Amino acid sequence: MKTTPTTIHLDDLKKELTKELSSMGLSINGYFNLAARQLVIQKKIPFEVLAESNEPTEATKKALVAAQAKELGIIPDDSPSFDNMNELKNYLGKD
Repeated sequence: MKTTPTTIHLDDLKKELTKELSSMGLSINGYFNLAARQLVIQKKIPFEVLAESNEPTEATKKALVAAQAKELGIIPDDSPSFDNMNELKNYLGKD
């Protein structure tokens, strides 16, 4: 049986994927063959598809707490405010 090569673009995922699969004794090619064969056998995606968590990161949580504390007057709000775009550009040094 003659096989036709397939190209898959993994972008930034390839390094992490290679590391994880390697720890399981699989190559990327082996993994995709395994997943494809299981899809054909099971007639469905052979694993649960999960979305990334909507849980905020630690940095986002801290920013939210700080914003709320400023809003409640617990900590001073020293953030600059601007009445128009030109004031903002001037502040940023982008005249």
